[in-house]
Amino acid sequence: MARKRRRNDPFAELIAPIILLAYFGFYYWTRSFQQAAVLTLILACLLIGLLVIFALLKREKLKKSGIHEIDKMDGRQFEKYLGVLFKSLGYKTKLTRYVGDYGADLILEKDGKKIVVQAKRYSKDVGINAVQEIAAAMPHYQADEAWIVTNRDFTEAASNLAKSNGVKLINRTQLIDFILKMNPEAVPYPKKIMEENPTQQFTCKRCGRLMVLRKGPKGEFYGCSGFPKCRYTMSVER
Repeated sequence: MARKRRRNDPFAELIAPIILLAYFGFYYWTRSFQQAAVLTLILACLLIGLLVIFALLKREKLKKSGIHEIDKMDGRQFEKYLGVLFKSLGYKTKLTRYVGDYGADLILEKDGKKIVVQAKRYSKDVGINAVQEIAAAMPHYQADEAWIVTNRDFTEAASNLAKSNGVKLINRTQLIDFILKMNPEAVPYPKKIMEENPTQQFTCKRCGRLMVLRKGPKGEFYGCSGFPKCRYTMSVER
């Protein structure tokens, strides 16, 4: 499955060409290799300084958004976090049941519109299956819109299918911007959500390995981390 290529900082990629062109420009202006080198060095220091400042601002932005804490959540915690987040924005929110949710994790209502949302707290890009599930959930719940919210990004196939099916995709960058635009007093704290909804840990009754929360066509379940060698599963009780 094709994936979107990760984009590096465009400013950082331009530094080397700018410095090279600047050197030739300074030489053409001064007609001196030494003066051109000194001026180029000064310019390079300024550009690197700007790069460091941008990196610090980006780090502060990520810290304020709480995205690193969100990355540590399990699927349930992320759903509940989004429920609180949307509620603070004036949406009427409802979490669907964990088993047999028909592809939707949350149902939002605002201004006469019903929106089905699938929450994907992933460690990798979200694929095409999520789009298929939420697109199918929209007519089932008689919703007007369908969204997928993730802490990561989406594959190219997922983006293309979402576009043709009218599914709104909210990726990591959009989620961060979404959080930062809110009133700071209204933004839910990821750590608080995690403390109020601790991750349950179970060990496999067959092999003793840790059970992992997974999600299948019929909803969430606990599967052995030793899969496929061990296929032991446990149902999820709300």
